[in-house]
Order: sequence, then structure tokens, then C-alpha cells
Amino acid sequence: MNASSIVTIALTDPGEGLTEAEILEIKVAVGDRLEINDPVVEVETAKSAVELPSHVAGTVVEILVAVGEEVPVGAPLMRVDTTGGAVPSPAPAAPAAAAEADPSAAELSAQATEQAAEQAEGQAEQPDAPSEGEGAPAAQEPKNLVGYGERATGARRRRRRAQPAQPAAEQQVPIDRILAKPPVRKLARDLGIALHDVLATGPEGTVTRQDVLNAQQRSYGAEPAAHDGAGAYFPEESPQAPEHLGDVMKTTRDQPFSGVTSDERTTRVPIRSVRKRTAEAMVASAFTAPHVTVFNEIDMTGVTRIVSQLRASREWADVKVSPLAVIAKALLVAIRRNPEVNASWDEDAQEIVYKHYVNLGIAAATPRGLIVPNLKDAHLMTLRELAEGIGELARTARAGRTSLRDTRDGTITITNYGVFDIDSGTPILNPGESAILGVGAIKEKPWVVDGRIEPRRVATLSLSFDHRLIDGALGAELLRDVSAVLEDPSLGLVWG
Repeated sequence: MNASSIVTIALTDPGEGLTEAEILEIKVAVGDRLEINDPVVEVETAKSAVELPSHVAGTVVEILVAVGEEVPVGAPLMRVDTTGGAVPSPAPAAPAAAAEADPSAAELSAQATEQAAEQAEGQAEQPDAPSEGEGAPAAQEPKNLVGYGERATGARRRRRRAQPAQPAAEQQVPIDRILAKPPVRKLARDLGIALHDVLATGPEGTVTRQDVLNAQQRSYGAEPAAHDGAGAYFPEESPQAPEHLGDVMKTTRDQPFSGVTSDERTTRVPIRSVRKRTAEAMVASAFTAPHVTVFNEIDMTGVTRIVSQLRASREWADVKVSPLAVIAKALLVAIRRNPEVNASWDEDAQEIVYKHYVNLGIAAATPRGLIVPNLKDAHLMTLRELAEGIGELARTARAGRTSLRDTRDGTITITNYGVFDIDSGTPILNPGESAILGVGAIKEKPWVVDGRIEPRRVATLSLSFDHRLIDGALGAELLRDVSAVLEDPSLGLVWG
């Protein structure tokens, strides 16, 4: 193997302006043959998980990073031999192995061992001083080779005292012999769970993610509940609902952390990736744009009726319809009637930028944190296209595959905290946007209709906006128009 044939694959910026990324999975091993564009690692960026490809073909000779490590852009990930030659064999593990290949090499090894022992005897008297490997059984004395004989001095090396063997119940399986995928190993490491303490239920004794979570719950003194992925924490129709999380996400125990403090009263959680970027964005928004929030409680019975009719229609059988699509359409109609709200504040140029398009953001809660992908040119979309687009954004976000393009250049956002059975809230603006519409839970309540009290489907809308761009009257008009379309969907035909 020629040194000039060794090429280093480094962490590159996949186009998101990265400065660092976390290694989620290493997709190759030493000795694997690579072709150009083969994925080598999966990293977590500020918005999603991204596979990075190889730019060379060859054989992997060294991996320089580990799963869970945060690596700066430009740092080396692995080395590849582009000649395609064989991977260098590891050094012999014992003199006996070397003797089979080359007897003279074995003699030199034994001689080096003997000289090292003599040198150790010549040092100050420290018979019980710990040395490397202390606590393991004493190493076997090298056998005398022909021509070396016994040392004339008669001095004997003092053997290290071997500690008693562990009881069978305390013996640990080497961690590299435990079957577990890299993400599972990372989760166990983050949760402070030793893999050899986990009861494996996967195929052929593989430790699964749920096995690690069960072991963590046991460490808290609770028996793990059966997990069928059907928890009601996230309703199916919500784009904010990560799939198959169920009841586990009701606690913070599923979140990676550095460890429990010595008094077991607190847990320290590293701030990484999406959570870190979300925090930075929310702080920048909260302390840059003066927020104002207005509320309105409305009758959503007409919306729920339309959704039920569309779900029963054959023409919509292949589309996942939810109230969110109808709410999005109502917001777009209201923006058309109040175009001044669709703007941004350019501090550097000291200008207000009015936009003639709407890139509609849909806030999505994912296992990695909050992200806000947006539908490009949503103002040109039909109701069906909105429903299909929202569904695609949701699937992509849940899979952690949201692209940078999908998160850029948003103009206004919808956040649906009603899926958490919350009635109202004061949402924070997505940086660079003028407004965000919050949608509360749709609940059956008594409602006055033509002087009579009837049970109706009612929800609370909340609109937060940048008071530099939108005066109180304009913000109220926007929310009023959204409410009017939702209470009487036929207005959408007239105004739209």
C-alpha cells in the first residue's frame, strides 16, 4: 500500500452552512470496498439526518470517528486506499502466532520480553506497584528458547499477584460481542445503560432500542409497559406526530443525556443538533421581533363536516385529509385579503419587504426536535394539493429527511398544538417571518346558534405577529378573516 494512494474522506457541508455535525451511524467497516457515491456515514444536521457519500473508490483502511461524536466540518472521517489493495493485517496478538509465520521473529520477540523483564528488576524496589493490566491474571513467563538458557544471576522476577476471579454472576460479556446496531449502542451510552445488563429480545439475541428503554425504566424502579406503537400521545392525522413513539415520549427518559448526578436528583442533557438550532432561533426571534398575540374562539363544525365528506369520497381515497389542510386554505384566503401581513423586516437595508408569494410553514414535532418545513408557493395550491403537500412534509419530517430547501424562505407558519389536546397558546414567530397561526384542540362545547344552545365543534385560534410589520388592527383583521372562512367555508369560494 502506497502512502500516496491513501485518501482521507472528511466531513463536508451538505449545503446547510454547517459548522459541526453529530455522527449517527457509520455505514462501512475497515476492509469494505467503496465505490464513488456510496454512503459512508449518516450525520445529524440542524434540520435532519443526512447520508454523506464517498468521493473516491477504494478500500476502507481506517475509521477515525465514532457514533455519537460531534465532528467539525473538515474533520477527517476515514481513510481509503484508492489502489484497492488488501487492508493491512493487524499486528500479531501473541508471540505464538508470530512463531508460526516466522521463527526468527518469535526469537526477537522473546528476547525483547526478556530484556524488558530485566530492566524492570533493575528499577527501585516496588514489588507491588500497579502496572498496565493490573487486576488481570498474571502474564505467562516466556519459555526459554534454544541457545538462551537460564540466567546466571539466579535472580527471579516477582510475579504479580492475580486478583480472585469474579463470580459467574458478575462476569461481563465484552461489549464488542453484544449484538446491537450503532444507534442502539449510542442510545445506551447516552442513557448510561450498560449493554451487558440489557435483556435482549431481538433476532439472534440482538439488543433493540426498546430493550434499552425497558432497562432504563427498570433502573427507575418501574416495570416497562408493553409498547405497541399505538399510544394516543400523537394523533395519526397530525404532521406533528412522530410515528411509533407512543407513551415513551410522555417522559424525558427517551431523550439522550450525559448522566444522572451523584445524588440522582437531576439529569444533565447535552444541547445538540436540532434542539440547539431551535433554541438559537427562538431566542433570536423572541428578542428581535416584538410579539403580539390575539385570540379567537370559533365554531369548527363546518370544517369537521367537510373533512368527513372528503374522507368518504372516492376521489379523495388516496389523500390523507385533516382539518389542518382546510385551516391552511382559510389562512391563504385571508392573506390574499390582507397582503400587507405577508412581509419581512430587513434590518440591514432598513426596508420592509412585501412578498407576492406565500411559502406556508407547517411546524412539525419530531424525535429530534421542532422543525418548520414549508410548502413553496402555497398560494397557488388547491385544497387537494395542500393536503398532499402537508402529508409529504409530515412523512419527510418523521423520517428525519427534511431538506434544507424545505426549511428556507418561509413567510408565515401554522402550528397545530391542538394535537396535544391543548386549547390555546402564544406561539413564537419563526425567524424572518411575519406571523404564526396557532390552532387549538377541536372540542365539543355548547354554542349559541340562532338564539339556541347547541353542541358544536369549537376551537381557539391564536395569531402571533411581528408588531414592527403588523399593527394590531391588521393582525385582528387577518385572524377575523381566517375565522370567518372556517366558520362558513362557502366564503372561501367568494373570497378565494
